[in-house]
Amino acid sequence: MNISEETYIEERLNDQINWYDLKSIKAQKYYKSLKRIEIILSSSIPLLVGFITEAKIWISIVGFIGVVITAIEGWLHISKYHENWIEYRSICETLRHEKYMYLTRTGVYDSENPFSVLVERVESIISKENVNWANLNSSQNGGN
Repeated sequence: MNISEETYIEERLNDQINWYDLKSIKAQKYYKSLKRIEIILSSSIPLLVGFITEAKIWISIVGFIGVVITAIEGWLHISKYHENWIEYRSICETLRHEKYMYLTRTGVYDSENPFSVLVERVESIISKENVNWANLNSSQNGGN
């Protein structure tokens, strides 16, 4: 199959850059939102403990806040928003770097056939990320 440079850059490279960019932004948003809630709840516990002697309901409230904090931290661990944010941002920027090096014919792209070098490098980056994702998910599921 022959694909033109313009088609490859638009339909494959730019598409992947946009995908990783959006996924990174989304993971960052979820991670920071949940961390903000966790920080606010954690910092409220010392304040609320002072009310325990006045009304026993505060014991339940503080206990509930502790459960919510634990649940948030567990969810962050399972969902890996922080790790995905960093990984997706890194891949996005690596793909952008490759694109601009190619467009300016700089570095490895200052060669006889820069388009084939671009395709090999981009597909290698994408393939490596897919393998890393598969390994991460198989290890999380106990190898199933």
